[in-house]
Amino acid sequence: MDNATAQKGRISLSRNTKQLLSTLSGLVILIVVFGIFNPNFVTFNNLLNVLVQAAPIVLIAIGQTFILITGGIDLSIGSNIALSGVICAMMMKSGVPVWLAIAAGILSGAVVGILNGSLITYAKLPPFIVTLSTMTAVRGVALTITEGIPISNLPDAFNQIGVGKTLGIPNPIFIMTFFALVFGFILAKTKTGRYTYALGSNFDAARLSGINANRALVKVYMFSGILAAVAGLIMAARIISAPPSAGEGYEQDAVASSVIGGASTMGGEGNIMGTVIGAFIICVLRNGLNLVGVSPFIQKIVIGIVIIGAVFFDKIKRKD
Repeated sequence: MDNATAQKGRISLSRNTKQLLSTLSGLVILIVVFGIFNPNFVTFNNLLNVLVQAAPIVLIAIGQTFILITGGIDLSIGSNIALSGVICAMMMKSGVPVWLAIAAGILSGAVVGILNGSLITYAKLPPFIVTLSTMTAVRGVALTITEGIPISNLPDAFNQIGVGKTLGIPNPIFIMTFFALVFGFILAKTKTGRYTYALGSNFDAARLSGINANRALVKVYMFSGILAAVAGLIMAARIISAPPSAGEGYEQDAVASSVIGGASTMGGEGNIMGTVIGAFIICVLRNGLNLVGVSPFIQKIVIGIVIIGAVFFDKIKRKD
């Protein structure tokens, strides 16, 4: 049994390595192709801009990866982005210290995540239905408390999160890197990570083995809520405004980044490094297609095809 387990682990490691190398190769090929068609693409400033644009997508994709590994999905990410930014902005405008307003924005994301996880685990409702419902409800809350009007003229101390630089590097890149390292470590090296994989492989078996499966699942959705909130704060700080419409359609980017990076829509598989590369692929596609003059409408078609292709190859991979 020990030898069989070890062999299975080696096979899984080999497959993950091949997936990472394949995804990384795809990213490099895209960069080379766009660089050939438009040399401006490979300039330092443009590549730095791509990384800044990727920061919120990487964050929400990390949260989505945890959830996809458990076999679930979170469609409320975009609405959570909007609500966290709105709450933070409203508090700052009312005179609350910036750090406390940021904490409140992140807390709001955690609450939405805990609500999603609780309804899924304790009410036994499907993740798709729960998060589709909270996507609508949370967006409605953001629109109601702002009356549909963006909150602008935010404090400079807050705006530095999105537009400031440290050692010449934009702050969103540092924030993205920090959270990628933290949650990469959590997934790969901690008990929480092992439980996450166990839930996706076989929920009932995980529960019977002594894992508090319900609590572990709620924690995963809470992670997604927190990361969406941080992404929302970065976006609000970058545009120096908190519109209640922020984050619309970002659920697609989160799922696409995760699946392109190797997360399975059937659960049990995924890693943070692959997800980060997947998010970079999405952002490179958008930026590169813009620079070569491709219509935004055509870009949606291209990204949709990429998502279908990633799911298709995931299906083939599972048959091997």
